[in-house]
Amino acid sequence: MSKATFTQDGNVAVMTWDSGENRFNPEFLEDTLACLDSIEKETDATVLVVRSAHEKIWSNGLDLDWLMPVVMAQDAVTSKAFFYRLNDLFKRVLLFPMPTVAAMNGHAFAGGAILSCAFDFRYMRSDRGFFCFPEVDLGIPFLPGMLALLRKAMPGKTLVDLTLTGRRLTAAQAIEMGVVVDSAPGNEVVDKAVAWGKTMNKRRNVVLAIKRELYKNEERIFDVEDPPIIESGRLQV
Repeated sequence: MSKATFTQDGNVAVMTWDSGENRFNPEFLEDTLACLDSIEKETDATVLVVRSAHEKIWSNGLDLDWLMPVVMAQDAVTSKAFFYRLNDLFKRVLLFPMPTVAAMNGHAFAGGAILSCAFDFRYMRSDRGFFCFPEVDLGIPFLPGMLALLRKAMPGKTLVDLTLTGRRLTAAQAIEMGVVVDSAPGNEVVDKAVAWGKTMNKRRNVVLAIKRELYKNEERIFDVEDPPIIESGRLQV
């Protein structure tokens, strides 16, 4: 059974992740990509909102329980394939043919926070949950494509602060620092994101054309700068 499903509320497609902490492993990536395909091909939705079924966590990023044995076994083929597929997800969200909203109804850590930056807009739960890039403490450098997503999602001063300190932001702090658009308590944050989505009903082809131009540098970085690093295996220091 897929860990990524969707419902439609008017013109808004609401995807729900239901994979525990929604950590990135091959199953999570494939389920999410397949769900995005279904939304694009099978619905007339013009806005995408993504939420979590977990009561405390939106996404905790890389599934280290899956990835570390792969790394320790020096299984370069599996590791490279995984990071290429992760980039496929980043790019798919970035260039999805409708406005996208990360409705972070729980913690967004590490890769989860990075993925939220591929969305056009971020909403965050106000009563619980943190937004954080702990990579500086974990010894895991950002790939160029990941940093490209962060650059497009927040002011430069905020980017330097969050990537070099690894500090956690509340919703109020994330709004103040230009990372998040709005907030609400509990799952009301999802309702708020959906309500905003219902005010948007733009043509998909126009949205995609704008995104292709708006995010063309980010797309180039994923396609040109990331592959040599993935091929080299230099993904941890």
